[in-house]
Amino acid sequence: MRKAVFLSFDLGVRGDYEGLYRWLDAQGARECGDSVAFFNFESKQDLLSDVRKSLQKSIEITPKTRIYLIYRDGSKIKGQFLFGQRKAPAWTGYAPPKTGEKDEDVA
Repeated sequence: MRKAVFLSFDLGVRGDYEGLYRWLDAQGARECGDSVAFFNFESKQDLLSDVRKSLQKSIEITPKTRIYLIYRDGSKIKGQFLFGQRKAPAWTGYAPPKTGEKDEDVA
């Protein structure tokens, strides 16, 4: 079954971008901004597992590799890291502090 997916990627400075770009090109992926691609993926059973296995065969996975897949599961839109994990966002600390909070003695 073919499923439409978005793939967000960050391979670090020395990541295997050439391998990933070759893989994305083979999928017929379309560019959707910095480090985001859209494509249809042919999945035999489990979409996440199938994409993960296909990527592992095509690119070098390092501890700095971060790849996130966004997909539809029934009526819900879901996302999950295939490799790596979430990190602190660049926008942390930009919002003004919340007002109206009470200070309490924490001693």
